[in-house]
Amino acid sequence: MFTGIIEGLGRLASTEPLGGDVRLHVEVGSLPFEQVQLGESIAVNGVCLTVIAFDAGAFAADASNETLALTTLGNLEPGAVLNLERAMRPTDRLGGHLVSGHVDGLGQVLSIADDARAQRWRFAAPADVLRYVARKGSICVDGVSLTVNEVDAEGFEVALVPHTVAHTAFAHTRVGNAVNLEIDLVARYVERLLAGRALPESRP
Repeated sequence: MFTGIIEGLGRLASTEPLGGDVRLHVEVGSLPFEQVQLGESIAVNGVCLTVIAFDAGAFAADASNETLALTTLGNLEPGAVLNLERAMRPTDRLGGHLVSGHVDGLGQVLSIADDARAQRWRFAAPADVLRYVARKGSICVDGVSLTVNEVDAEGFEVALVPHTVAHTAFAHTRVGNAVNLEIDLVARYVERLLAGRALPESRP
């Protein structure tokens, strides 16, 4: 599990075709990387990946064809700036919201507008993602926990404060870019509970 609070910015060093899918080599950049362990999880632009090798400044992770097809990772070029977050520990503060690192769909940056010192970002999103997006609710965009300001049938809008822009890959994101979207886990479970209520009672 993750919190959606980015711990550091890294870069994609290279992609290595391997056995029909891809191994990603990621430079950790500003990510605190002490005591990293084989097999631990790191969210890369919001995608949960498993560390299969590492050194002091980089790690490798395998990406399946499913991951490559359903996230932006398959289209990234070497040198791309990446949002990085290590998995949360039981003692960590939950500064954002609970994030699984399992992408629900791809969105697209529609517009970026200045709003005093902040910026208003509007994203397009597929209908099967938007059904879970609520005004003042949470959503994870490229691994960043954000609060939804507005939502309609085509997309949603968020406000990014200067700190968020400066300390995430949003500083390198442009209108038209694709982004990874993960809905709030709470919304997913609420829907499941409500669906369960609608099921007819079983008879012996």
